[in-house]
Amino acid sequence: MNICKRILPSRLSSYTHAITSYKASFSFFHSSPDTSIQVHSEEQQVVIALGSNVGNRLNNFNEALTQMKKSGLQITRHACLYETEPAYVTDQPLFLNSAIRATTKLGPHELLSVLKKIEKEMGRTKGIRYGPRPIDLDILFYGKYKIKSETLTVPHERIFERPFVMAPLVDLLGSDVDHDTVLHWHSFSKKGGIFESWEELGGESLIGKDGLRRVLPVSNRLWDWSKKTSVMGILNLTPDSFSDGGKFESIADAMSHVQTMISQGVDIIDLGAQSTRPMASRISVTQELDRLIPVLERVLKLPEIEGKLISVDTFYSEVALEAVKKGAHIVNDVSGGTMDSDMLNVMGKLNVPYVVMHMRGDPHTMQNVENVKYDDVCKEVGDELYERVRIAELHGVPAWRIVLDPGIGFSKNTEGNLEILMGLKRIREEIGRKSLGVSRVPLLIGPSRKRFLGEICGRVSGVERDPGTVAAVTCGVLGGANIVRVHNVGDNVDAVKLCDSMLDQVGR
Repeated sequence: MNICKRILPSRLSSYTHAITSYKASFSFFHSSPDTSIQVHSEEQQVVIALGSNVGNRLNNFNEALTQMKKSGLQITRHACLYETEPAYVTDQPLFLNSAIRATTKLGPHELLSVLKKIEKEMGRTKGIRYGPRPIDLDILFYGKYKIKSETLTVPHERIFERPFVMAPLVDLLGSDVDHDTVLHWHSFSKKGGIFESWEELGGESLIGKDGLRRVLPVSNRLWDWSKKTSVMGILNLTPDSFSDGGKFESIADAMSHVQTMISQGVDIIDLGAQSTRPMASRISVTQELDRLIPVLERVLKLPEIEGKLISVDTFYSEVALEAVKKGAHIVNDVSGGTMDSDMLNVMGKLNVPYVVMHMRGDPHTMQNVENVKYDDVCKEVGDELYERVRIAELHGVPAWRIVLDPGIGFSKNTEGNLEILMGLKRIREEIGRKSLGVSRVPLLIGPSRKRFLGEICGRVSGVERDPGTVAAVTCGVLGGANIVRVHNVGDNVDAVKLCDSMLDQVGR
């Protein structure tokens, strides 16, 4: 879905006059490094682009982010991650590109010196212009200022002609302007704004082709989730889950079910050792680990697990940490970091994808009257989900590791669940008002065997709700879901294949 094309022109029209006014009235040029003192006294919003195509590109990004934080930058937003073909000098490896928004009290030339020092310490040498480099850090914007000196030009030269720069730059903005500094950034474009410049290059139509892929790093690969809908199979290791509690408590039964899901075409296996059904009793970290780790270790030893991803469904940071140490690839947190005060700190260090789900309250309170009351469920879910991601980013979890889940069945009634299923695009648009990058991350839905299907279809037993699940999954995939979490893998793999074929037929 091209959010820029669908919603930005109308929003931008409301401040086009403001952009024009800024262009006419505000440009501040620095002729030498000494003049940086004029903007040194107050905190400035900055945008820094990242690029790497030598060594472990992702580790290079992580190290650069760590060093920037230590050097006086407070990172507030991350763009998505892009794998791109090299420009200008084409005989070199593919690049990873992204960008961050941050605040700093460093002056522009001080900031430049910090970034150059990081590049040098990470092995960057002068080399060939536009040639290979372990890390490239460029200042795209510095506050409201235009800067021109012998060593620094801001906005960065050629910024508006490079898709590999513009794509992550747009990610850092919302369709609504969140700060008057952003209006200045729009005013620096000669095309009426950053969004217009991006559209002139081709905009979202460039993603997935012409050497520009939006990817999520997971396991040992970069995952382009736009090409195929992924099926996440559920393995509940609990005695009290609402649908299949007690079925897979023994390791032998669990292994048999995993092998069945693999034979049916599952992409991700989600292991859960704590029930989150309404009114479920909470078990301790130790109890959860005792259920989870023996099965996780056995699953990872299966020869047929090669190429599959393992997710762990937990809201405990200690469980997440131990599971990832053992080899889990994804952490799936129904609370979005609200049920363990250390979860976001841990996720900021783990460098694995983090599924942030929407839920009000906890499993004991989520279905209370006040928690299922919405004036506009899609808007409020979008707003509340984004707030969780915003806090996660401040704890060091970049947007390029986030997966969103609107939480079907969690603090929603039947009508709310239906609105979400039919309104996934709307949820993305509401998130996009604040962050276009976050609105573009993978979207997971989990309607499988939920109570609302039973209420609508008159099915009491969870397993009897499989046909309704297939219908809900079909609606969700055609509406923009990228991952579906289900109990019955076989039937839903077929449903997803049909949906993907239809989406491919119309060019997605």
